[in-house]
Amino acid sequence: MRRRDFLTAAVAATGAASVGWWLPGRSAQAAPAGKGAVAGLTSLTTNAKPITAAERLARIARLQRLMVEQKIGAVILESGSSLDYFTGIQWFRSERTTAAVIPAKGEVVVVTPAFEEPSIRETLAVGGDVRPWNEHESPFALLVGALRDRGVTSGAIAFESTTRLFIVDGVRDASAGAYRVVSGDALVKAVRLIKSPAELALMQAANNVTLAALRHVHGNVRAGMRPDEIASMCDAATAALGGELGFALVLLNEASAYPHGSRQPQTLREGSVILMDVGCTVHGYQSDISRTWVLGQPTAKQRKVWDTVKRGQELALATAKPGTPVGAIDDAVRAFYEKEGWGPGYRLPGLSHRTGHGIGLDGHEPPYLVHGDTTPLAPGMCFSDEPGLYIPGEFGIRMEDCWYMTETGPKLFTELAKSIDDPI
Repeated sequence: MRRRDFLTAAVAATGAASVGWWLPGRSAQAAPAGKGAVAGLTSLTTNAKPITAAERLARIARLQRLMVEQKIGAVILESGSSLDYFTGIQWFRSERTTAAVIPAKGEVVVVTPAFEEPSIRETLAVGGDVRPWNEHESPFALLVGALRDRGVTSGAIAFESTTRLFIVDGVRDASAGAYRVVSGDALVKAVRLIKSPAELALMQAANNVTLAALRHVHGNVRAGMRPDEIASMCDAATAALGGELGFALVLLNEASAYPHGSRQPQTLREGSVILMDVGCTVHGYQSDISRTWVLGQPTAKQRKVWDTVKRGQELALATAKPGTPVGAIDDAVRAFYEKEGWGPGYRLPGLSHRTGHGIGLDGHEPPYLVHGDTTPLAPGMCFSDEPGLYIPGEFGIRMEDCWYMTETGPKLFTELAKSIDDPI
């Protein structure tokens, strides 16, 4: 059993009320899918094409041009989404360092534990300069050696802010302080920010899977079900539809008022608010869709709040124009909500989180639809649109759809929900 599968099983064993959002990349083997549970569902990802080696090499070339312009000798990336983005390597973080040196000039060098080298090569899509280290050896000495072999003997080298400190310190110590460490966030962001047609196609596939899985759940939930049962149903559908499991957050009744869940016991009953936040991946690229509905007849209040959130979603999209600062979208939605009597600001009842976030290889990545983010909208940027409303002690409503920017405005991967009576 892989680590991610063990964690999934552990959560299920606890009977947790809120399931899944903290377990990205769950394996399809974790889905308890009986044949009858997913009857009629077939893969939607058969024709999905992974990112090519040529595209990854073009990404590296762009990063290298930026490094030359900014007089940065190299970027060092440890395991994570950026390492995958540039090299194809899909690997977890542990105390054993796996990292890549991308020099301003020359071929990429990958440093990894010797016993992991065959596994690393399975996903490595560019180059072949892999330098293994044994357990008693220093990976940092190898990283410094790679820098020197590529002509980087001094000056600035860059790390992303997510890089763990022991790696940064290890490289600094192994080089006897020969390098000036700078942030690589802006460099990497500049390349990753704009999605290519191939990336958009994979995100479209992932969103198609997730919406179809939600539609399956909507048609099959019954009174008496618990969140973990509903999440398992969603997982089974996602796997049958060809997605790799990501997350399935299920919030019922009062728990829906807390955006990422509650440990309070939850059982589906007539009149229950059902909030589901679901995502999967297709060749690494993610979806993120939320839907909220009521089992049975919604109350007038539930219907009014749902309709207000729908208008918030529409306003976010209407505000998104090329060149507009992404933070202006959050400002527009929050101003509308305040006029409707919610908030003000992040105060509850109201919208307690940002209007949305960037998405791609990571479920949450910059830029963010939040006040103060001045990044101008440009074609190829991808975001979620999720301006929920939450009433502590009662219920919450959130709809979420992902979209990407074009020359003329935003384009949705999935259509917005029509109404609380027709939510998928």
